[in-house]
Amino acid sequence: MFQMAKFRMALKNLDNGLTSWQHGSNHNRLIDFQSVELRKQQTGEKTASEDNSPVELTFFGSSAFRITTPAGLTIMLDPWRNHPSRKWDWYFQDFPLTQVDIGISTHAHFDHDALHRLDSSMLLDRMVGQLKFSDVLISGIADKHATDSSAALYDFKNIILEFDGIDITPPDNPRSWDNTLITVETGGLRILHWGDNRHNPPDTVLQALGSIDVLILPIDNSQHVLSYSSIEKIISRVKPKLVIPSHYYIWDVVQRQSTLQPVSSWLEMYKEKIIDAGQASYQLSTSGIDEIAADDWKILYFGDHVGFDTDVWRNG
Repeated sequence: MFQMAKFRMALKNLDNGLTSWQHGSNHNRLIDFQSVELRKQQTGEKTASEDNSPVELTFFGSSAFRITTPAGLTIMLDPWRNHPSRKWDWYFQDFPLTQVDIGISTHAHFDHDALHRLDSSMLLDRMVGQLKFSDVLISGIADKHATDSSAALYDFKNIILEFDGIDITPPDNPRSWDNTLITVETGGLRILHWGDNRHNPPDTVLQALGSIDVLILPIDNSQHVLSYSSIEKIISRVKPKLVIPSHYYIWDVVQRQSTLQPVSSWLEMYKEKIIDAGQASYQLSTSGIDEIAADDWKILYFGDHVGFDTDVWRNG
């Protein structure tokens, strides 16, 4: 009787926890990827991981990006949602339900952790370590969320301390103020998703990251996560060829009450470096990256373009 009562209670709370069991899809695609790699290993053919064909990067707003490898494997990083209290919505709706092979979250904040909005065969929540599959190597390096709010529009660190009694200062911060730096290596490129990491990780973290071709950074006029000086320090330490702004205001995706702003002020300082994507997806290649001088990094800017129909999405 006790087990039946628990089961009935679970049915009353269908929206609690991950919803993967509700999806009609399956991981047949992953089985196919496994089979292809196994065949190539057995026959001595060139493996997908050695293929430097273009990698497709698609922007989904906020910090969410989908990476499509040369073999066709799809990876979504940091899908977002509104705060579960629904008292302070950042977005007009929650993240559109999207089918991908692998979903990844860098940290446990609502604007980065909506893995339940992915119809995905594999979910990596704040992963530390490495996953090698098909033509991708995914690495997670543990560090800490940014907490220096001295340049932000409002001092979120002191607000959290004053109203919630929570000190988010590392190293004794709560779980949600940890962050995992995620690198995705595919097609001969090494892409680093910074999440909301602090600007001054220890040297051991930078050494673990290694060389980076593409760096995705939270940048907006409000300096909500990183100040402009912090961004400059990160770029000088990581030394990427390409920097991609994220976590900024988009008029038909992000609401004003989020306090996020456009990225225009920062872009104005580096306007000679800007590559305008012109759409939500962009093809990255080793040849294109190699053309960028090591000391002359460029900016890939997606603007307001996102990888879903915002009109249909906003109307539910």
